[in-house]
Amino acid sequence: MAPEVLTVSALNRGVRETLQRSFPLLWVGGEVSNLTRASSGHVYFSLKDETAQVRCVMFKNRAQSLPWRLENGQQVEAQALVTLFEARGDFQLNIEGLRRSGIGARYEAYVRLREKLEREGLFAPERKRTLPRFPRRIGIVTSPQAAALHDALTALRRRAPHLPAILYPVPVQGEGAAEKIAAAILHAGRRARTDAIDVLIVVRGGGGIEDLWAFNEEAVARAIAECPIAVVSGVGHETDTTIADLAADRRAATPTAAAELVSAGWFAASHELATLADGLQRGLRDLIERRMQRVDLLAHSLIHPGTRLERDRRALAHLTTRLSAALAKRQRHDAVALDHLRLRLTRTRPRFQALYGRLARAEQNLAAAWRNRLSNQRGHLGALASALAQLSPQATLARGYSIVRDRHGAVLRGSSQVAVGDAVEINFAAGWARANISETG
Repeated sequence: MAPEVLTVSALNRGVRETLQRSFPLLWVGGEVSNLTRASSGHVYFSLKDETAQVRCVMFKNRAQSLPWRLENGQQVEAQALVTLFEARGDFQLNIEGLRRSGIGARYEAYVRLREKLEREGLFAPERKRTLPRFPRRIGIVTSPQAAALHDALTALRRRAPHLPAILYPVPVQGEGAAEKIAAAILHAGRRARTDAIDVLIVVRGGGGIEDLWAFNEEAVARAIAECPIAVVSGVGHETDTTIADLAADRRAATPTAAAELVSAGWFAASHELATLADGLQRGLRDLIERRMQRVDLLAHSLIHPGTRLERDRRALAHLTTRLSAALAKRQRHDAVALDHLRLRLTRTRPRFQALYGRLARAEQNLAAAWRNRLSNQRGHLGALASALAQLSPQATLARGYSIVRDRHGAVLRGSSQVAVGDAVEINFAAGWARANISETG
């Protein structure tokens, strides 16, 4: 039996289907070369490494969505479908997507670090610090040459021109930038009290993932978390989200938005103050206008000073007449009352001569009674003294008796209270003596 003979078209089609089944959608990395752009909008190029190359095609709809311009010599990673161009029998890759070389690895590193710090609670809402409503001074960590610094300062001058800012200069991209940014954040935190800053903004303009990579480093995230004052991150554009944004207390979409965020309190206060000033001005104007109307009203009721003085003179003369009449009436009344009191005094005047006689007789009676009482008391006192002398211990001693005391001074009333050899003291009517007991009975 003769073998089956395939057409070239059937062979190429079979090879294409085999390739597509065997190699699903995959990523291939290499250097772009032989780049051409067709009038149809399709892009043709080769991917090569040190020892091999492969033809590639990126159709118009894919090429138009590429956010950067593809050029020869670029290192890229291509998401591709392995296939065969049947018409020419050429092995090729249909490119579904492109990214600059290293972005895939960087994104994986970004995801791993984000998940690690999230597990540690570094992004937790409860550890976020509240921004001060009225900061005294703003600290800015960025490059002095960056457009982000100009944008932030412009926003501060526009919204809170009185609010000072201090720059902590650092490079914002390139080798070693992350370590320098972290060191600047920690330095600003340590000098917060000395430099009188109470909020820090970390800003950088937009760019690709490589440009912003310094803000995806762990050192920067931990420095933000350790900073003793609130930190606002304004890195890249609104669509860019870095690890620094997640670690910061507040994230702003842009450097301008970061400056607007930290100055929001002062900006709102200035508007409120302007509103209050307008209200105060209107209130004062209304008050002045009412006072002016009141002055006009009072002006109609004003009296000429001469007329007012004449009226006051007439009132004073009338009051003087009334006062004179009242004084005269009071004097007449007091004179009558005085005469009445004189008459009563004359009728009730006491007779002093009779009173003097009664007083002299009372004095004589009192003296006699006193002398009689004194004589009686002296006699009674003498009798008591005689009786007391008879009962006195001294009188008893004078009749030949004596008092015997032991060595403690206690009076001895019997021989049972002493023993042979005891010392005693004997009191006589005149004098005393000490003795020792030689015998008891």
